[in-house]
Amino acid sequence: MLSIYNTLTKSKEVFKPLDGNNVRMYVCGMTVYDFCHIGHGRSMVAFDLITRWLRHSGYALTYVRNITDIDDKIINRAKENGESFDALTARMIDAMHEDEARLNILPPDIEPRATDHIPGMHAMIQTLIDKGYAYAPGNGDVYYRVGKFVGYGKLSRKKIEDLRIGARIEVDEAKQDPLDFVLWKGVKPGEPSWESPWGPGRPGWHIECSVMSTGSLGETFDIHGGGNDLEFPHHENEIAQSEAATGKTYANAWMHCGMIRINGEKMSKSLNNFFTIRDVLEKYHPEVVRYLLVSSHYRSSINYSEDSLREAKGALERFYHALKGMPKAEPAGGDSHGQRFAKAMDDDFNTPEACAVLFDLVRDVNRVRDSAPEEAAGLAARLRELAGLLGVLQLEPDEFLRAGAQGRVNAEEVQSLIDARLQARANKDWTESDRLRDQLTAMGVVLEDGKGVTTWRLAE
Repeated sequence: MLSIYNTLTKSKEVFKPLDGNNVRMYVCGMTVYDFCHIGHGRSMVAFDLITRWLRHSGYALTYVRNITDIDDKIINRAKENGESFDALTARMIDAMHEDEARLNILPPDIEPRATDHIPGMHAMIQTLIDKGYAYAPGNGDVYYRVGKFVGYGKLSRKKIEDLRIGARIEVDEAKQDPLDFVLWKGVKPGEPSWESPWGPGRPGWHIECSVMSTGSLGETFDIHGGGNDLEFPHHENEIAQSEAATGKTYANAWMHCGMIRINGEKMSKSLNNFFTIRDVLEKYHPEVVRYLLVSSHYRSSINYSEDSLREAKGALERFYHALKGMPKAEPAGGDSHGQRFAKAMDDDFNTPEACAVLFDLVRDVNRVRDSAPEEAAGLAARLRELAGLLGVLQLEPDEFLRAGAQGRVNAEEVQSLIDARLQARANKDWTESDRLRDQLTAMGVVLEDGKGVTTWRLAE
């Protein structure tokens, strides 16, 4: 039975879909003004993992992840680049999809873009005005009246009176209360805009997600997710405006994934420790990066460092060495590994425990590899099957173990030297055999001799 930690109640709850076996999940996606950074990768991989397990568990999942394709950062970056905002966002969306594919992230079922939902935003804003939850001061802006919504702060456990301390209204704002937030921004010179009942302008960030989520999944849905940096104010504001507009519960469960820390510090361009997914994939195989991201619990922060990446690479090498040379077989039946893996994943997607099961499988494969080859093959198939639910171990062993060889060694030259060494061994010319091994070692090649065959990989 699946249990999920609900940020709203601050407790782990048995998951019960609203509509039989159907599950509706909305996750806040990217603001596409730049290449995705490794923190974005953390969120994308976390909810990809959740998606895979929900579907494996038999749920009919509709997964929606939005794209924010209009906001201040996009407008400013487009101006810096001397291009239109939609040309910028089109490029960044294509790049995002490329990054996702390399990290083996399944695409969402629905990927709404904010600029396609402007009429729906107008309708929800007008509903909020009609109900007294929003006001248009006459300058082209529309604001949400935070003080009117009973229960504001229930997600983040923040109190209005505490938030008001130190809050102030900027000179160019026409708010009634410093906590009120913008639903519609009046047009400014040189900015893209859309016509509205309050004059030309563009939507505020929070209203975008309320409209895209309810427009795709209905007024109440099962799961709303995102990074824990969105808990306040973004998700808090989504709840306030959505529930005020509909009079219904917005999302039954809220899930938040932890952030990436770089060598123990918060990732920040000002600290010069900011890495795009593309930066990282230039140095490390995509499966290594993905394994680093799935091996920690989705709610915990991840310390991203050279050491942690090397550990992830070492873990995958152990897995692939266990799979190496194994014939195709049906996954072992009746073993406890699958049950333990499922128990871990059903416990709020406890991937550290699930990964521990994979290591146990590696141990068991190696224990019976020679004495019971058929049993070993079944266990290896189970290892690949369970790891596949985490989105890893999807390659042939040699393909992964030799990854990175391109540009470092010539694979044809390596194979030629190996063949020559095998011939020397067949001729019992041990001096020549040792010389060839030393030559390969100097090239950074590690040889692994088996029965009548030698395979190779690159050294660290």
